[in-house]
Amino acid sequence: MDAGFEAHLRVGGETVDERDAALLRAVAAEGSLNAAASALGRSYSRAHGRIGDLEDAAGPLVERRRGGSEGGGSRLTDEARELLAEFDRLQAALSGTAATERLVLDGRVAARDGDLATVETATGTVRALALTDADDVRVAFRSDAVTLHAPESAPEGGETSARNRFRGEVVDVDRGEGTALVRIDVGAEDPLVVRVTETSLDGLGLEPGVDVVASFKATATRATAAPGATEPNDPNE
Repeated sequence: MDAGFEAHLRVGGETVDERDAALLRAVAAEGSLNAAASALGRSYSRAHGRIGDLEDAAGPLVERRRGGSEGGGSRLTDEARELLAEFDRLQAALSGTAATERLVLDGRVAARDGDLATVETATGTVRALALTDADDVRVAFRSDAVTLHAPESAPEGGETSARNRFRGEVVDVDRGEGTALVRIDVGAEDPLVVRVTETSLDGLGLEPGVDVVASFKATATRATAAPGATEPNDPNE
């Protein structure tokens, strides 16, 4: 990884790292463990042994099919896809990908309640944890703090601790292995980018043109001073 450190996901008594994730992805791409090992330049015996160790910790990961009308081969189980999805989320957070999956909005504080601020933005009203006393702020939240809902089943603001709600339209879906990046136009300069599992993607029917509601907690949203803003009682004023 470019960041100089690697993601490690603890599963049972085993630690899943990038090599393990690459092996599982190669099985999905090549259709067999033997071909996956060859594509990665690894020995079949070691790859087979590693899959066995991971399955002892995480359950069945590779479904092996013997010859027949489909010619045999291997494919990933649902457990393997969920494991890859979890690893991808961890890797994204560590590598800095999550930082690009973050929406930043300029706004002005309309009210404060302790550490929480109500901020008016061009996209709508946002409740955020205030890390500044300035009135002109930038609010930001990461995609892993967002929950997506179908408009007809989205909870009302008073029914959930996710105090912020944006309604938007899906503009792009980028499918990966077990997860997908969904880009949503919520009226901001940049789209809201949310990483979801394939199960959520299909369950919500997310595709370009579909309306969706994004909700996220005020405590997962940060308000910091906007560039050029001054703090009250700033000695430099």
